[in-house]
Amino acid sequence: MAISVVKSHIWSSYLSFLLHIFAASLLLLTTCASAQAFSEVGSEDVDSGRNNLYSEILRDEAVARLNELGKDTVVDAGIFDGSLGIISALSALKVLKTTGMLGKLKRPVEVIAFSDEEGVRFQSTFLGSAAIAGILPVSALQISDKGGVTVQESLKEHSIEITEESLLQLKYDPKSVWGYVEVHIEQGPLLEWVGFPLGVVKGIAGQTRLKVLVKGSQGHAGTVPMALRKDPMAAAAELIILLERLCKNPKDFLSYDGQCNDSTIESLSSSLVCTVGEISTWPSASNVIPGQVTFTVDIRAMNDMGREAVIYELSKQIYQICDRRSVSCIIERKHDANAVVCDSELSSQLKFAANAALKRMTGEIQDEVPTLMSGAGHDAMAISRLTKVGMLFVRCRGGISHSPAEHVLDDDVWAAGLAILAFLETHL
Repeated sequence: MAISVVKSHIWSSYLSFLLHIFAASLLLLTTCASAQAFSEVGSEDVDSGRNNLYSEILRDEAVARLNELGKDTVVDAGIFDGSLGIISALSALKVLKTTGMLGKLKRPVEVIAFSDEEGVRFQSTFLGSAAIAGILPVSALQISDKGGVTVQESLKEHSIEITEESLLQLKYDPKSVWGYVEVHIEQGPLLEWVGFPLGVVKGIAGQTRLKVLVKGSQGHAGTVPMALRKDPMAAAAELIILLERLCKNPKDFLSYDGQCNDSTIESLSSSLVCTVGEISTWPSASNVIPGQVTFTVDIRAMNDMGREAVIYELSKQIYQICDRRSVSCIIERKHDANAVVCDSELSSQLKFAANAALKRMTGEIQDEVPTLMSGAGHDAMAISRLTKVGMLFVRCRGGISHSPAEHVLDDDVWAAGLAILAFLETHL
């Protein structure tokens, strides 16, 4: 039984945890197993008092650990992204240990902390989880950061000697893994909007990252007439507006030619998002018509075929606009990840566990736990190449993430830990 409940952004922890293989994301390892349903929560649970909810471990201690761990974390970011899942998983296991139930689990449980999921330092996503899943190429060891330090050199600095052979040995045997569960803050506003602390993820959007280079003619800002300019900045502005129009109204751009049917268009209309996050110019002087402009494009959607159709239509129109403006365009695909559909069995168990946890906390029957899509990428995308995956989202204030303003209520931390505990108890 393998539950992966988390990821860590602390690079130095990455392989030190992985080499010991016991760390912080829930993996459920295969053994002969029987799952008994989480016991129905009745009035006796409420009457027994809040002590049965292990608030000292699942809330107070967990929050204290998050605050402490937050002093090593990503600079100018939040303390819950990734870390919440790690701490919640460890807290739930501590409760089972405290109550003497840990040894009664029908499947072994591993908690694994993955590092550099977002590719912040080395611009290569899923370094930790891809290694476990066996899909990290050995060439990744030679990827360097902005300072020229390679992945392999960085690990060596932390007394971790990794060779191509030992990297390949990190892969888990798929037969040994029953499933994977990841707990994560939502990084969006939907749970807060519907007033629910927890939500079950039905799938993770596929993603493509493009780099667009527009080259024109550099010139003096005061001496080149407007009619004679080949301005890559003006062209880039038109291309970015095109991207926004296409992604807001894909049905107005895409043809129904057998590849984009009604269901594809409907999926794109509800899940497609596109972003230009970086833009740079050369030579970047206020009195100079730039010679070239480079910008990034991030395209995400739950439907992979629809995402490809968007990229095709976008690329076609980019080249047409560049030709009309007498500038050249080069489009590079920098990253691709297919959409991942979460396992229905794990999702059902997580929904039941979340409902049970909230009922325990409030003593009242709750509305059904919401099901939602993840527009952000997660380690579950890499681990889905190894085993079935499930995800539980936790409400975050304002949907703010990747910011010091990122915040999760103490009671929502508690709800997350209690839901993991309830999920694990179905495997006793």
